[in-house]
Amino acid sequence: MRGCFITGTDTGVGKSVLAAAIVAALRARQVRVRALKPVITGLDELPDATWPPDHELLAGVAGCSPGEVTGVGYGPPVSPHLAAELSGRPLPVDQVRAEARAAALAPEVAVIEGVGGLLVPLADRWLVRDLARELGLPVIVAARPGLGTINHTLLTLEAARAAGLSIAGVVLTPWPRSPNAVERSNRATIARLGAVEVSALAAVPRPDPELLARAARTLPVDRWLQ
Repeated sequence: MRGCFITGTDTGVGKSVLAAAIVAALRARQVRVRALKPVITGLDELPDATWPPDHELLAGVAGCSPGEVTGVGYGPPVSPHLAAELSGRPLPVDQVRAEARAAALAPEVAVIEGVGGLLVPLADRWLVRDLARELGLPVIVAARPGLGTINHTLLTLEAARAAGLSIAGVVLTPWPRSPNAVERSNRATIARLGAVEVSALAAVPRPDPELLARAARTLPVDRWLQ
């Protein structure tokens, strides 16, 4: 079993871009990768002018179809448990578990992206954190670099460690070319108080595999996957 589980301090913090960058960097080195986002919501939202939906982004860099990246999708842009309720279609928990376990046990390196943060409910009494714990992969936390990130990130680390998850690292993104005093302090403070390695991922202008792979050169991907 070799790979990582990507989570975030919140929704919209750059999990998918981080996951795509890792996948692109590995594939650029001819490493076989299995990209998976077990559950996706928000499919009813209007597409972004630049960035495709998460499963399409991951499929594009992984060289597979969106259907191979995610097996369960919902239209409403809400947490999975509510999306399932609004859609009248309960989350197939056993299917999600089976697909995620198969990816984690595959011969390829598994890059698995969660939904929102660790305490987001996938179904009644089953959280993203529970899925991550079942898979046993090291966790990488995507976080914002600016004001408020210290509290959000340290709480995420605390929630992960309380469940026995192994933290591979934190990634602040999008990291500016010239970080200000707050951003630099946030990075150092999270590293010190969270006892964790904190990396940074610069903004990527468009979903181009080469640009994503280039941005990921600043990340200790090999160390995360050991």
